[in-house]
Amino acid sequence: MSVSPSPTVAELYHAHRGWLLNWLRRRLGCPHDAGDLAQDTFVRVLLRADRDHPREPRAYLATLAHGLLVDHLRRRDLERAYLAELAARPEAVQPSAEDLAIAVDTLRAIDRLLDGLAPKVRAAYLYSRLDGLAHAEIAALLGVSVSRVRQYLSTAARHCYAQRYAG
Repeated sequence: MSVSPSPTVAELYHAHRGWLLNWLRRRLGCPHDAGDLAQDTFVRVLLRADRDHPREPRAYLATLAHGLLVDHLRRRDLERAYLAELAARPEAVQPSAEDLAIAVDTLRAIDRLLDGLAPKVRAAYLYSRLDGLAHAEIAALLGVSVSRVRQYLSTAARHCYAQRYAG
């Protein structure tokens, strides 16, 4: 099923695409990433249930693009941290290019799955699942009670389930 743009979306695209590209370029410093995020922004406009022409189109587009920009930067930082960690390893234990691509894709998928969680909820989940820490250890690291860690882990599990099986 394809979504055809309404005249207001087409007008919005033609009137503000250049402005949005420049806005993103200034923040990213990369015209290719800016172009990708601009397109993703207009895809979001198309997929929104309410497609009436916004009163403040640039503010509306900037808000949508900012969310995508934050996700993009977070994922880029995650990938850089992973690659830096790998670079610090001896050459004998370096993964193959294929294993590296799979690992980066997996990290991106995990990041998307956890998107929207509060920072402490996300951290508690990662400490538990990736580091194998006990609830008391997580509580000490986060400066919260053990019962709060249990709440965080329950929230994260519900969120992941909803993300995975929604729709």
